[in-house]
Amino acid sequence: MNPVPSSPDPERRPAADQAAGPGRRAGVPALSVGSLDDVRPGSLLVAMPALTDPTFAGAVVYVLDHADTGTIGVVLGRPSEVRIGDVLPGWSELAVEPGVFHVGGPCEADTALCLATRRGSTPLPDDSGLREVAGAVHLVDLDSDPAELDGEIGGLRVFAGYAGWSAGQLAGELAEGAWACVTGIPADVLTGASGPELWRSVLRRQSGRLAVLSTAPADPSAN
Repeated sequence: MNPVPSSPDPERRPAADQAAGPGRRAGVPALSVGSLDDVRPGSLLVAMPALTDPTFAGAVVYVLDHADTGTIGVVLGRPSEVRIGDVLPGWSELAVEPGVFHVGGPCEADTALCLATRRGSTPLPDDSGLREVAGAVHLVDLDSDPAELDGEIGGLRVFAGYAGWSAGQLAGELAEGAWACVTGIPADVLTGASGPELWRSVLRRQSGRLAVLSTAPADPSAN
């Protein structure tokens, strides 16, 4: 993986042949919380045990954009070995630990996408380099000057690639019980938890069967 310091167009939707398509294990009862109406920027898509595609098994996806034409998000908690300072030295000082690229998904894996939490709440100018996703979470324009954001943001994380669903694809996967849609919080974007630890921590703060599910393996195929 060779990330490059450029940001994807937030208005661009993944093509159908780029969209991430997880598979569902046959014969496993569906467990689904939420529906397509619950999917919005800032929500989390949590992979259920029925989902066995190795790309998304045990994944937690932070939704960046959702519309009739498709859905875009980034997989959280998958650090790579590529140091941000080796590719984007100007941004490494603002990044939270570990200061590495995180694998955001299989779409356009050579593209860098940056998320940050903002400290303030006053309106930002159009050329601020920040675009709100949900609440304190913002997309960062990596072509802007990082020095101008020092003090404005509480930390950032850089992702290589993203996850994408074409129109109608995510609705089908939610109906099959491949994902649970839950409410995300800004801390999810910058958390130091990764892999099964992150998956369980998100489920533990839910209620009912989802909370109980947090004791199960995040990726059943790993057993």
